[in-house]
Amino acid sequence: MASNGTNGASKHETSNTSSEHVIPLQINGKDVTTSITFDVVNPATGKVIWKCSSASKEDATNAIEAAQAAFPAWSKTKPSTRRDIFLKAATILENRGEELGGYMMTETGSQAAFAGGFNIPTTVEMLRDIAGRIITVSGTVPVCGQEGTSAIIYKEPYGVVLGIAPWNAPYILGFRAVAYALATGNTTILKSPEFSPRCFWAIGSVFKEAGLPDGCLNVLAHRTQDAPEITTLLIEHPAVKKINFTGSTAVGSIIASCAGKSLKPCLMELGGKASAIVLKDADLKKAAQGCALGAFFHSGQVCMSTERILVHSSIAADFSHAFKAATEAIFGANTPAPILVSSAGVKKNHKLVSQALDKGAKLLTGDPNAQESSDTRMRPIVVEKVTKDMDLYYTESFGPSVSIFTVESEEEAIELANDTEYGLTCAVFTENLGAGLRVAKQIESGAVHINAMTIHDEPNLPHGGVKKSGFGRFNAGAGLEEFVRSKTVTWQD
Repeated sequence: MASNGTNGASKHETSNTSSEHVIPLQINGKDVTTSITFDVVNPATGKVIWKCSSASKEDATNAIEAAQAAFPAWSKTKPSTRRDIFLKAATILENRGEELGGYMMTETGSQAAFAGGFNIPTTVEMLRDIAGRIITVSGTVPVCGQEGTSAIIYKEPYGVVLGIAPWNAPYILGFRAVAYALATGNTTILKSPEFSPRCFWAIGSVFKEAGLPDGCLNVLAHRTQDAPEITTLLIEHPAVKKINFTGSTAVGSIIASCAGKSLKPCLMELGGKASAIVLKDADLKKAAQGCALGAFFHSGQVCMSTERILVHSSIAADFSHAFKAATEAIFGANTPAPILVSSAGVKKNHKLVSQALDKGAKLLTGDPNAQESSDTRMRPIVVEKVTKDMDLYYTESFGPSVSIFTVESEEEAIELANDTEYGLTCAVFTENLGAGLRVAKQIESGAVHINAMTIHDEPNLPHGGVKKSGFGRFNAGAGLEEFVRSKTVTWQD
């Protein structure tokens, strides 16, 4: 595959809006445009917005070698040097917020409130939070048991880290896939999703403009059909020392299996089937709004989205009325139907709901047979009386559908919430903090949010799951510790 390297990674591309414009790869500080490309489609219109370069095995190898070559110098930089680059990157991202938010809206169909209003500022805060924590990564000096023996425990970067992130929150998830690794002295390769390559190009552009040395961050994208070959090459290459992946549990299992064959450590943040538990003393208005936002924010395309709502029977009727009103107020008929990134997501949700209805579930609101202006749009659907023999009970919908269950006790709610292979997040609505904490301690998930929606992620809180929602943690000090390993050095006096 022919590649053309240029030094254009630091130049903004706001004027390049032609459908024939080609998004480049970024290898060793240079934009690399390839002869083989793939189309990038706007899910709101179904039209090609631009093309993207597709990495070959040679391009992937070049990216690894560039990261490997950059590692010795970058790993020796002082924390203050890395801190200053991160602070500058945060300011650049903030100043380019309108540009980058526009890329996200165009490529993923997200609303302005989620793109420029949430993703950009949250990522800016993440970069500043990381900058402030870099200097805290330190070793220890333990006391040895034998007289005359001393020791130091060093914390060292791994080397080259591969980050694989999804399209649905490209800046939060894309930046974090490499930022914690870079902050601790590793060099990186960022593998872009096919749906939002320009967003990921922008990540490399921001760091380049901030002064990150060439080779420290390399950004790759490829055609869907090339994923197995390119991803396997990246994981198995001896220079790649650790992998982090955010995405579906099914793909995460493949990534982890491939890494396991080479005995390489992974950080995995995967799918979810989050429950929101509404106890009998809950503020119904607050609970209804939190559940509606948790279920349908970003068209339900968030791993932390609310998939099940578990309501105490004594308030079930009142909650259903309040929830229906909250859903209608936020996502009602007077607003455009939410956009999903592809028609496959709409078809999946329609199939899950239709099958549940055929088996006896009841529709509270929405219409799985509704015809919208495009096949990527779908209005919220709320289903009741879902049972275990329905696929909707266990399957992550990753779309704007949610199931309501009636429970008789806290114990039943906890049992139902834990009856899933996932364990990423949960919400509990109650006016009794003690009850909320009691329930939270018994939920098998990486996070529980009391009186707030299931979607909650901020830089100063460790983020990750249990069970098939993954292992390891992004964010805060835990996120930095993921990308250093310890080395014990002893000596005799």
